[in-house]
Amino acid sequence: MDERELLHLTADYAADFLASLDERPIREEATLDELTAALGGPLPQSGMDPRAVIASLVDAADPGVVASPSGRWFGFVLGGSLPAALAADWLTSTWDQNAGLYAAGPAASVVEEVCRGWLAELLGLPPHVSAAYVTGCQMAHVTALAAARHAVLERAGWDVAADGLAGSPKISVVVGAKRHVTVDRALRLLGIGASSLVVVPADDQGRMRVDQLPPVAGPTIVCGQAGEVNTGAFDDLVAIADHVAGTDAWFHVDGAFGLWAAASPSLRHLVRGAERADSWATDAHKWLNVPYDSGIAFCANPDAHHAAMAVTAAYLVQSEGSRRDQVDWTPEFSRRARGFTIYAAIRELGAAGIAELVERCCERARQFAAVLSEAGMTVLNDVVLNQVLVRADADVAARIRQDGTCWLSGTEWDGGDALRISVSNWRTTSEDVERSAAAIVAAATVHA
Repeated sequence: MDERELLHLTADYAADFLASLDERPIREEATLDELTAALGGPLPQSGMDPRAVIASLVDAADPGVVASPSGRWFGFVLGGSLPAALAADWLTSTWDQNAGLYAAGPAASVVEEVCRGWLAELLGLPPHVSAAYVTGCQMAHVTALAAARHAVLERAGWDVAADGLAGSPKISVVVGAKRHVTVDRALRLLGIGASSLVVVPADDQGRMRVDQLPPVAGPTIVCGQAGEVNTGAFDDLVAIADHVAGTDAWFHVDGAFGLWAAASPSLRHLVRGAERADSWATDAHKWLNVPYDSGIAFCANPDAHHAAMAVTAAYLVQSEGSRRDQVDWTPEFSRRARGFTIYAAIRELGAAGIAELVERCCERARQFAAVLSEAGMTVLNDVVLNQVLVRADADVAARIRQDGTCWLSGTEWDGGDALRISVSNWRTTSEDVERSAAAIVAAATVHA
């Protein structure tokens, strides 16, 4: 087998897919049964030529591949993949470095440490923050909140690493009513149950009512939100930081997509106060537009971060000094070298290009709101970022997806059904918005 021929063939398939995005329906083009029949069957008993494997995979999978890299995909706050990041992702698979240990991938380790510094500057975080490159914001929350759990219990005189949670002081976790569900699941995975939550009411945009923050008493974690998942609204992070200042509480920020507003001079005011937090969780596969998967946890208390995650074993070749073993900062032992794609994206765009990308997506969101409002639809949120929330009955979203012009999801807001439009792809043009808005209005009109 000629590996070069196989890789060139695969690159051609990939390029053909990307070239199809402008006209390709955004929806899937096959049913579950059709995909199962095409991809399934009995366990293969003999092998195939790799070229035939790739050709058959493309043929069978293509009808079930949704065009999420398209500029007309507006669901779930998904970014696209910048050209350099996509190419770096191919190299990441080719190099196949296990980024857990410096010894197993020195370049991977160094690139992730370089990106840590770049990202801290880009996002306005303290320069000394530690970082963990994980699958997504879910595991970024787990990582950051594990550090928080360690720190607040240590301040209360309890060593959770040695003694676990049984018998420990109870941790209170203050959250907003419109927090993202990944925060709750992260806490559950860390042994902190729903009875520990102190839920603060939200206003009509989903922002935490900071005037109703409870007094800090005992081990406490306070979770603020930079970018509510439906409206894009930001909690008053300055007020939260002021509230916990001088206490032993830990301030964590969920900034899955909203933290990237810090990269834009015109939007940076939205995240004011975030720099005073103790930890942050975000996704690079959202607004930095790198391929899946790529989440990042940051911690302003590297000692707590390291204490919550570090491991050792006699057989490991572990490093000392400035050489960094990522196994000591993430929940994973073996892991993909995610830093290469982040490095490539930052090098392709630079700080100015990342700011322009964020601002352009927000401009497209405002365009959506204006066009849909002019067509008689009700926009429910103040479009402060890249999220647009539009009143529509539940089946309108399904009708839009079936049309295939664009893809978005429905949600519930303020007791009624709504459409949720997220603009976070570098490919999205003004024409994409006009074309998609026309399809949305048509679907809503047919329903009416």
